[in-house]
Amino acid sequence: MVHTWAWILTLLFLAGCSRPLNREQLAKEVVKGDPDFAWVLDKARTLSNRIATYERELALKRTTVERNISQLRKDLVAATSGVKGKIAEVKRQMEPERRQLQLELSQANEELYAKRFQRASLGRSIAQLRKAEKTAQAAGTEQASTRQQNAQLDELQRDAHRLDQEIAAIKEHLRLLKIKILLIRL
Repeated sequence: MVHTWAWILTLLFLAGCSRPLNREQLAKEVVKGDPDFAWVLDKARTLSNRIATYERELALKRTTVERNISQLRKDLVAATSGVKGKIAEVKRQMEPERRQLQLELSQANEELYAKRFQRASLGRSIAQLRKAEKTAQAAGTEQASTRQQNAQLDELQRDAHRLDQEIAAIKEHLRLLKIKILLIRL
C-alpha cells in the first residue's frame, strides 16, 4: 500500500513538472505501475458515472418542476382573477338591498333630525310658558288666564312626551337598519 502511494506521488510530481496530462493518461500510468489499483479506478469511474447520472436526473427534474411551478403560478393568477370576478358579481347582486337600506337609513336620520328640532322647539315653548306662569303668579293675574296657560302647558308636555317616544322609536329603527347593513356586508 505504501508502495502504491509512493508511485502516485511520484507520478503527480512528474506530472507537475512536465506538460499537463489528462486523466486517462494518468490512470494508464498508475495502472502500469500498480495493476492492482485498476479495480479502484474502475470503481471510481462507475461511481463518477452514477453521480453524473444523478446530477442529470436532478437537472431534468429541476427543469420540469420549475416549468410546473411557472405554469402553476400562471394558473393561480388566472384562478384568482376568475374568483375575484365571481365575488364582485355576487356582491353586485346584494347591491340593491344595500342601497335600499342606505336610503332608509338616510331618511330615518333626516326624520330624527326633524323630530329633535321639533322637540327642542317644544322644550323652548314649555320653558317660556312656565316662565310666564311664574311671572303671572307673582303678579297675581286672573285664574282664567292661568288655567288657560296650564292647559296649554299640559298639551305641550303631552306633545313633548309623544315626540320623545317617536324619537326613541326612530333611534331603535336606526339601530336596526345599521345592524341590517352590517349583516348584509359581504
